[in-house]
Amino acid sequence: MNRKIKPKVAIKMKSEEIEQLNKAMKDTADKRLYERYLAVRLRLEGHTFSEIDDLLGRMRQTVSIYWQSYQEQGLTGLEIGHSPEQPPKLTEEQRIQLAAMLEQQQPADVGFEARYTWTLPLVAEWIKRKFDVTMSVRGISAMLRRMNFSFTKATYYTLAKADEETQAVFRKHTFAQLKKQVEAEKIDHLLFEDESMIRSYQALQYTWFPRGKQRKVPTYGKHEGAKLFAAINYETGQVHHREEEKADVDAFIRFLQDLLSAYPNGTMAIILDNSRIHHATGLQPFLKEHPHLHLVFLPPYSPNLNPVEGLWLWLKSDVVNNVFFEKFYKIKLHVGQFMKRINKQPLETIDRLLVRL
Repeated sequence: MNRKIKPKVAIKMKSEEIEQLNKAMKDTADKRLYERYLAVRLRLEGHTFSEIDDLLGRMRQTVSIYWQSYQEQGLTGLEIGHSPEQPPKLTEEQRIQLAAMLEQQQPADVGFEARYTWTLPLVAEWIKRKFDVTMSVRGISAMLRRMNFSFTKATYYTLAKADEETQAVFRKHTFAQLKKQVEAEKIDHLLFEDESMIRSYQALQYTWFPRGKQRKVPTYGKHEGAKLFAAINYETGQVHHREEEKADVDAFIRFLQDLLSAYPNGTMAIILDNSRIHHATGLQPFLKEHPHLHLVFLPPYSPNLNPVEGLWLWLKSDVVNNVFFEKFYKIKLHVGQFMKRINKQPLETIDRLLVRL
């Protein structure tokens, strides 16, 4: 049985929470964490999500998830995971162990599930686990360079045929109207969808490794892989996915059925690109059977407007690049582990993929 909290007690509790948040805001140097603390404090002070959205320039669902995380886990639920502490130096023996680990093992080999590329945050976490020493990513970067390790940022490509004016119209009108319909509850579920191919060995990318050497990734010369369908819920950050042998109309319909099962009630709008299977004649009977399901098409050559494209880069960086999967089922296993992991932290998905829309 739920007990009602007496008004005086409730006011005292709220006052103490606000005081804790004020202290946390004063102590942190992280702008994003400060914003999360501020959003929760404003909510405790009685502001609506819409008012906080206007004040902070954040989407309503982002503020809502901040609030939900705070209610479930307190201040811990708002943490980003960055440690501002000054890094202590590792001993020479510890640096030798670190160098050997980076050269000979991948993150998944030492307990980081479904991670195959060494990043500075992962190295920091390994050092913490192994030596119980907290180091900042800046300190680790400087230390690795002194240890003769190097890291180079990859180059990204843009589509020459993209029409910036058409994209701007989509952002300011089409997508803006969809967001208003979500807020007015005329659309109950707004999702972005896309497909991608994951091969048994996808690509080689940069990772931390001794300078002058290269990690060798053995293969069998085969090109097995899986077609992935994925959708991101714009409001909650929840990711849905499905593996298929090929991306045809039947496979797309099966994925749409998955989404309808996940959201059985209310209207659903799905934003997606102009792939042939999305316009196929064989899809039309299914859409007529489900009139509450609406497809909204992006302008041509506009992957930058679809956050699922960012999800593919994230997935391939963490799971696929620099790895060879000798068995097809292992691709599916590691993709599933990745999706399970990110769905445990929807705030990270929102911050990483959705906040700029």
